[in-house]
Amino acid sequence: MALAFEQALRLILAHAAPLAAEDVELDHLVGRIAAEDIAAPYAMPRWDNSEMDGFAVRTADCHPFAELSINGYLPAGVGAEQARVQPGTAVRIMTGAPIPDGCDAVVPVENTAHDNEHVMLKQRVGVGDYIRFRGSDMQAGEIMISAGKLFRPAEVNLLAAFSRLRAKVYRRPRIAILSTGDELVPPGQTPGPGQIIDSNSYSLAAAVRETGAEAVHLGIAKDNAAALRARISAGLQADILITSAGVSSGDRDLVREVLNAAGARLLFWKVNIKPSGPVAFALKGKTLIFSVPGNPVSSMIAFDQLIRPAILQMMGHEKIIRKTVTAKLSAPLLNETGKLRFLRVRVVETEQGLTVASAGDQNTGMLSTMIRAQGIVALPPECDRLEAGAQVEVQLFDACAFAYRPFERPER
Repeated sequence: MALAFEQALRLILAHAAPLAAEDVELDHLVGRIAAEDIAAPYAMPRWDNSEMDGFAVRTADCHPFAELSINGYLPAGVGAEQARVQPGTAVRIMTGAPIPDGCDAVVPVENTAHDNEHVMLKQRVGVGDYIRFRGSDMQAGEIMISAGKLFRPAEVNLLAAFSRLRAKVYRRPRIAILSTGDELVPPGQTPGPGQIIDSNSYSLAAAVRETGAEAVHLGIAKDNAAALRARISAGLQADILITSAGVSSGDRDLVREVLNAAGARLLFWKVNIKPSGPVAFALKGKTLIFSVPGNPVSSMIAFDQLIRPAILQMMGHEKIIRKTVTAKLSAPLLNETGKLRFLRVRVVETEQGLTVASAGDQNTGMLSTMIRAQGIVALPPECDRLEAGAQVEVQLFDACAFAYRPFERPER
């Protein structure tokens, strides 16, 4: 009996624990997940400094149109002792320069009129104006990056600012990909009668790399037990093995038989979904094994819905399910399968908001429909039809697949 989708996903994720941590250099951290809390070793900024190019002053001397003598200059990169603000004077100061003794505010240069000797203030000045105080960004000992945090350019910038050159992140899984079938030939080879070009292994490898994991091609195994045994044995050395085709009920669908002989423990081999129903999940030691259908769209949907979340969880991600947006159907969607149906859809922005419609023919051999789609709408088994005007949740393949107008982004 086919397993419900939610049960299948829970079962997979229960066996997809985050991998061990490894120490990675600063230049290679982006896209990785922190495996440790990282605390600030000292306060940031390390000293009071100026937010603006302008003049360091004493607020006691400042009122609109006050005129002060300029008695010093502090560029960035020098010590505060290079100048002092005396009563009735100002010090010319650059952005980032330390605040000199006697100063309790900075006046931006655009709020003044000045020459080389005097500065006139155009506005009232308050204590602390335009000063970045020591520790105002980060206190010493404060957790600046928590375990589970994704390293983006901002996190890399923060580590570099503290001169931290390495960090512990979860290891990237190594994922082996095997295509099976006598009819397959590799890209670049002219197919003969009845042969087709293996595209699945390349789309699966691309999807793996898109998550940040490492993809390893195992090539094509013909439909015989000896060929399958050799390549599956190699694949079982990886963190995850994905096989394409050879897992349904045909006489020559030998993948399950070979996996069983290799000692793999089958947890399920059918899920109540369309497409991608004949998908199998097994374990051999710590290796997760997925066998996906041979139809191109089925293999991609199986990866997206069942394998991608497991990979992300193994890499330490907290958010493992695709972002969704709410949109209104512009045409009916049909599901007469009695299964959870993943429909490829197009998302369009209109003056009234986001609308969604089928991307075209939902046959699992129609790659063009996958190309045109911006996302997936999942219709539950009990829903055989949704009418135009209904609100649906769309899983976006790419959050930037279509443009939002500024200030009108759906909050999800």
